[in-house]
Amino acid sequence: MSELRKQIQEAVDVLKQKTRLTPKIGIILGTGLGGLADEIEREAVVPYEEIPHFPLSTVESHAGRLIFGRLSGKPVMAMQGRFHYYEGYTMQQITFPVRVMKAMGCHTLIVSNACGGMNPNFTPGDIMIIADHINLLGDNPLIGPNDDELGPRFPDMSEPYTKSLIELAEKVALEEKIKIQKGVYVAVAGPNLETRAEYRFLRTIGADVVGMSTVPEVIVAVHGGMKVLGLSVITDACLPDALQPVNIQEILRIAAEAEPKLTLLMKRVVELMPDEA
Repeated sequence: MSELRKQIQEAVDVLKQKTRLTPKIGIILGTGLGGLADEIEREAVVPYEEIPHFPLSTVESHAGRLIFGRLSGKPVMAMQGRFHYYEGYTMQQITFPVRVMKAMGCHTLIVSNACGGMNPNFTPGDIMIIADHINLLGDNPLIGPNDDELGPRFPDMSEPYTKSLIELAEKVALEEKIKIQKGVYVAVAGPNLETRAEYRFLRTIGADVVGMSTVPEVIVAVHGGMKVLGLSVITDACLPDALQPVNIQEILRIAAEAEPKLTLLMKRVVELMPDEA
């Protein structure tokens, strides 16, 4: 057994002592988007520091706990707070919780984030369904020895975000009258925001929004054979010819305003999702 699989098993063993729930859907709640956790009928709440090999979240607005319970009647486990490359964690540490989700029984990952909008048709407060991504983090969580029990050496990435889940999210948004965008997310290392020239470059290569997370978790979910739905809240406009200095409090305010729409969208998607997605 590989060292990684041993660590996953140690984390699972501890979690199974704290909950009898077998989750089917894993959820990662991004910056300013932890409110969905309040909608979960909780069975157990486990601080990250109690889970073997889990990193600790160092970012303001990331609570740092794992929630087990039911959302729209479905068994879920949700990360209230995620990890980022800029915090100094390795890609393997950042994605370890996704490995644990899979080992606990999850067949689907729903991942959310706050991001900057570079597409001029997008406005702050919009929700974007991630159709595809570009990895500019300069690293990859699959580098190193591959454990064939966890996934293939060369996983296919032709459909990292599951088409049927994208269609379901679009249908729910239409029914609930939630304005929705769809586009390409590019992940950069951060923690600084981008220069005007970098925004122009990122837009030129085909990205609609930019952020500092999500892509590593999605790569590992795909490696493990999970279905994936990605949702971004656009919290600021990153238009190089009209660029304003970033205001983190304003970003958190816009994320908080968009959160009820995102929460409703995610609840309904989970409700309508097939049992095996």
